Amino acid sequence: MKYFINTMGCKLNENDSEKIAGMLVEMGYEEASAPQDANIVVFNTCCIRENAEEKLFGKLGELKNIKAKNNMIICVGGCMSQEQHVVDKIKQSYNFVDVIFGTHNLHKLPEMIEQRIEENKKQIDVWDIDGIVVENLPIKRTSEKNALVTIMYGCNNFCSYCIVPYTRGRERSRKPEDILSEIKKLAADGYKEIMLLGQNVNSYNGGEGYNFANLLRDIDKIEGIDIVRFMSPHPKDFTDDVIDAIAESKSVCKVIHLPLQSGSSNVLKLMNRKYTKEHYLNLVDKIRAKVPDVYFTTDIIVGFPGETEEDFEETLDVVRKVDFEQVFMFIYSVRKGTAAEKMDGHIPEEIKSERFNRLKELADSMTTESIKKYVGTVQKVLVEGESKTNSDVLTGRTRSNRIVNFIGDRSLIGKEIDIEITSEHAWYLKGNVVID
Repeated sequence: MKYFINTMGCKLNENDSEKIAGMLVEMGYEEASAPQDANIVVFNTCCIRENAEEKLFGKLGELKNIKAKNNMIICVGGCMSQEQHVVDKIKQSYNFVDVIFGTHNLHKLPEMIEQRIEENKKQIDVWDIDGIVVENLPIKRTSEKNALVTIMYGCNNFCSYCIVPYTRGRERSRKPEDILSEIKKLAADGYKEIMLLGQNVNSYNGGEGYNFANLLRDIDKIEGIDIVRFMSPHPKDFTDDVIDAIAESKSVCKVIHLPLQSGSSNVLKLMNRKYTKEHYLNLVDKIRAKVPDVYFTTDIIVGFPGETEEDFEETLDVVRKVDFEQVFMFIYSVRKGTAAEKMDGHIPEEIKSERFNRLKELADSMTTESIKKYVGTVQKVLVEGESKTNSDVLTGRTRSNRIVNFIGDRSLIGKEIDIEITSEHAWYLKGNVVID
């Protein structure tokens, strides 16, 4: 018996899918390479983007005609399952779906599958309250070199464009001892890199005054973990003690994903982001003063309701001033149930697209210049494996998350080594192994 998981969305969803895979393996299933070969197909959904629903319904439609052939059980979970209109549409138009579960009761999936098999009845169980933090779920990790570690669930920020607080619930933090125990086991299993995950990691609250800075410092003490990344922090909660912890740590990467969303203080207020353009730029300066070798990446939404040409120019101004290592750009799309859905001043699609293209042109030009700075430097690179396009070449990532390709022995896989960068090629670097 085989399973297939279709994961949509963020790193948190990827980590959830690893847990779903772990539970299915414990039930006796093996992973299939394609959905049509599976007896259980799980859709772990995301609802951040408007076209996510279209993507899900299209994929469900593709399985309708092959379901009977494999006696297939189709499960839909994740954030989209927390939206009542999505559940209603699945029940009405895709009644061949067998199991619908939410973000708060992921741990109940094996039980729901077993009930579906035993009772031959559709199972729907979506909790509309914040779930508990469930520890010690089995997990089947997708990588043997780097691991995802969720430190908290939910979000309290209620940005006006975002549905996540309604689908993931309010903030709940894992106990620090549980997080540190998981990471120590990862180190013992040979993992070198971890990524800490949360909707807003720097509002982590481990109780009794134990915060995100404390967690970073304790993780830095764990032998064997060379690289620690985290996403995503919120600018309004980026405190001095977190900056100090990053500056003083040997393992925490000096690359910070600091979502901007807009460079206009007016638009930021409409977005309910709780900071201004000036606050953001001051924060960048403060971090750079304590962490001189820091790199920044960011998220930007183009065409939010009410955004004027002047507002958009403010965004371009911030991009120029910060000189981001990478910019992840999104055209605003309406999410049902958010405050922004009912706002005045929605921007025509052609204007949103035109602004998006201008931002992309600026960001691409800055990325081109930024990557040139690596040539001639020596970078620490965690070797991840063979290149997907050439098995004679190894590939890895710098601490600033740049892809590096080089010739080397396979015994280097899983190690962090020094690479001298010899050339840049648009989205990756080439280099040579530095021999001691």
